[in-house]
Amino acid sequence: MVHFVLTLVVLIAVLAIAWRFLGAYLAAVYTGRATWCSFAERPIYRLLGVDPEREQTWQRYAVSLVVFSGVALLGSYLVLRLQGVLPLNPQHLGGVPAALSWNTAVSFLTNTNWQNYAGETTMSYLSQILALQMQQFVSAAVGIAVAIALVRGFARRGETTIGNFWVDTVRGCLYVLLPIAFLAGIIFVAQGAVQTLAGPVLVHNPLNGVTQLIPRGPVGFMEAIKQLGTNGGGFFNANGAHPFENPTALTNFLSIALLLAIPVALTYTFGRMVGSLRQGVALLAAMVIIFGIWTSFTTFAEAQPNPAVAAAGLRQQPTGNMEGKEVRFGPLNSALYGVASTQTSTGSVDSSNDSFNPMGGFGLLTGMMLGEVTPGGTGSGLYTILLDAVVAVFIGGLMIGRTPEYLGKKIQAREVKLASLGVLVMPVTVLVLAGVATALPVGRAGAFNAGPHGFSEILYAITSQGNNNGSAFGGFGGNTVFYNVVGSIDMLMGRFGIMIPVLALAGALAAKQVVPNSAGTFRTDSPMFVVLLLGVILIVGGLTFFPAVSLGPLVEQLSHGRFF
Repeated sequence: MVHFVLTLVVLIAVLAIAWRFLGAYLAAVYTGRATWCSFAERPIYRLLGVDPEREQTWQRYAVSLVVFSGVALLGSYLVLRLQGVLPLNPQHLGGVPAALSWNTAVSFLTNTNWQNYAGETTMSYLSQILALQMQQFVSAAVGIAVAIALVRGFARRGETTIGNFWVDTVRGCLYVLLPIAFLAGIIFVAQGAVQTLAGPVLVHNPLNGVTQLIPRGPVGFMEAIKQLGTNGGGFFNANGAHPFENPTALTNFLSIALLLAIPVALTYTFGRMVGSLRQGVALLAAMVIIFGIWTSFTTFAEAQPNPAVAAAGLRQQPTGNMEGKEVRFGPLNSALYGVASTQTSTGSVDSSNDSFNPMGGFGLLTGMMLGEVTPGGTGSGLYTILLDAVVAVFIGGLMIGRTPEYLGKKIQAREVKLASLGVLVMPVTVLVLAGVATALPVGRAGAFNAGPHGFSEILYAITSQGNNNGSAFGGFGGNTVFYNVVGSIDMLMGRFGIMIPVLALAGALAAKQVVPNSAGTFRTDSPMFVVLLLGVILIVGGLTFFPAVSLGPLVEQLSHGRFF
């Protein structure tokens, strides 16, 4: 417990520093004030045929996003399909099957990193680097770019443009993701994460005469961007529970700090760019409150004995639920890692989510169901909570009987419709596809367990993909044609079904003029607004998903005769 409390204190201190200094740096990058990497920028723009001084309307920004994503998707798919004849394949692995290649290409494109395969036995080194790790950089950069475009929509007055997609994406990679991931990668490798192209190695144990093939690869630097970009896709099937990916307590802590850093810092960036840090603090306050509540009850749940272990006659579990946990980290730190990973769009794991107690699994599942806005993914957390904020000020406007305003911009019918569409895309997609999966035999076959836990496994998988998270309950088999196709639809809707309305909203807001505050203006930097925003987040997630959750982890927990 002392170690866990110390971890929390240090994590809060690190994130406070990231909020202030990384947030300010991000504002400098996306307003063009940071220029130290311009020598690398210019050749890229010339190669792309892009004029960095020419901004785009939201329509052109969205078209650029879709075109870039389509090319990236096709490129990744071809690399996976052709990996058997491509270099950097010391294990001589064949091409990845069509359905799995498509699902994997979509997964990494959408920042989901859902993995229906074991990386060390399926993917060549070239596939890991070119098709997967490269997408971990660009998908994160695209998410930040869309968030910044929306921030510009709030900050600008009477303008028709929201920035340049190509410039925002290139600067996100060069100025933010590459340098931070490089430094973090050095720490991972120094701590023992493997980084080599030498291929697997045979190890012979003379004591028992056993010879074992140990997979290796370019792991350490992939681990850094996996966490920093809230991607979550690891080199090994065991993900962050594998000692080659996550070798020490320091790398475990660094993983948590990295996946939270950019989403937290972007609230400062938002406040700086709109001219009021209090606005960013209000968003951060809502994020911190929900994150703190979910961390508290999830860690409490995992500090309790595992009822399944107790039912087997092993009633002495003084350290809590160690089933599926790394002995290096224990149940409390594993629960903190799990909450941080599911309340962002990361989805990496350092333990088995499927082995969490029912209420621990409830914490992981519902963290995603809230829309992953606390603090959410790289960029996606900020633009999604801003959609919730628009809905919140609309409700606030109705309560005080005047046209709602946010940052001086009148929120009218078009803005409310776009925000509502963005908020509702994920719940509708998840519930419809989860209903289809549970109604069809081919869908129910994916769950390895019966009863409420089996339903939780299906619901978790669909929720994870719809929220571009990528984590899973281990008792689920998703590598079938049905789940590869359904999962792809789920991930694409969860990504672009929100991004496009966000960009349209950015364009609508940028064209508006700012109206002066008056005595009746509802302040959006006040505790009252934070409460209203929390209500929107909890009510939308709670009312939408409560019936489904009641059939899964809640009824499973109650079947043990107690709520906790």
